[in-house]
Amino acid sequence: MPRHISHSRTRNAGQDMKRFALIGAAGYIAPRHMKAIRETGHDLVAAFDPNDSVGIIDSHFPEAHFFTEFERFDRHVDKQRRMGQGVDYMAIASPNYLHDSHMRFALRSGADAICEKPLVLNPWNIDGLKEIEADTGRKINTILQLRLHPAIIALREQVAASGDHVHDVDLTYITSRGNWYLQSWKGDEKKSGGIATNIGVHFYDMLYFVFGNVRENTVHLNTPTKAAGYLEYDRARVRWFLSIDVDDVPEAERAQGKRTFRAITVDGQDVEFSDGFTDLHTRSYEEILAGRGFGLEENRAAIQTVSDIRTASLLTTGDRHPLVHKART
Repeated sequence: MPRHISHSRTRNAGQDMKRFALIGAAGYIAPRHMKAIRETGHDLVAAFDPNDSVGIIDSHFPEAHFFTEFERFDRHVDKQRRMGQGVDYMAIASPNYLHDSHMRFALRSGADAICEKPLVLNPWNIDGLKEIEADTGRKINTILQLRLHPAIIALREQVAASGDHVHDVDLTYITSRGNWYLQSWKGDEKKSGGIATNIGVHFYDMLYFVFGNVRENTVHLNTPTKAAGYLEYDRARVRWFLSIDVDDVPEAERAQGKRTFRAITVDGQDVEFSDGFTDLHTRSYEEILAGRGFGLEENRAAIQTVSDIRTASLLTTGDRHPLVHKART
């Protein structure tokens, strides 16, 4: 019996429709992957998550096969491959500590991987993944969406045009989370990598993308709910502060009911990048499908940065972010 032809498939008629699988279908970020697959005109054929709260699939790919046991998902993917209907791409939105294993599974299943940040928790894991790429002939792509943001691209061009000037940068990102956060895998440093890794890694990638190589990495604060430090790049001196504590949101924003605060200043000037911040997965997929995805090595600098932050001794001196003192009281 022929399968139902969705609107997305109709739109992609005459093109090479790719078959996708998704690991981590019940997670926070999974709907962005489903939306990106649909908007690029391709098909999600299988999804896996131990949690069965995945009704969002109905809005995108109601005919996708769904599994709550990895072994059954593995068997299905392998059976389809042997029947000549293998998966072309496997999107990975699972907990951070599982990314490495799931990327290996994707490549060994004959698919290219599209992995959420952080790619891995430690830089040496990248070396092992490069070996799997060589063994299988498949590719790992990653979601580094800030590299595609028009405001960040414009900033990079401005920095490049400024010659050897070293810029002063303040980065503040507060994204409030409830008590559940620390009780989930995200609150376990061995599984999430800690707050700097879990919510900060794409900012460190952005800083590297714009300002060049890391020269110095100092940490002033590192708790389960907030972290802060100083980073020096080829062309920037950066004071950074990350938090999931709503009390760190500026009073004026809290009075308006806001629970998130995001700000970057470069030489005292605000860089506005809030618009479009959450809408870049489709653009990322377009680049990946065109063969221009960000690969393993593009991730190394940011993964090295968060790994060093995780193991650094705290310093009480140096150029500290203005919120560090407030956060300690």
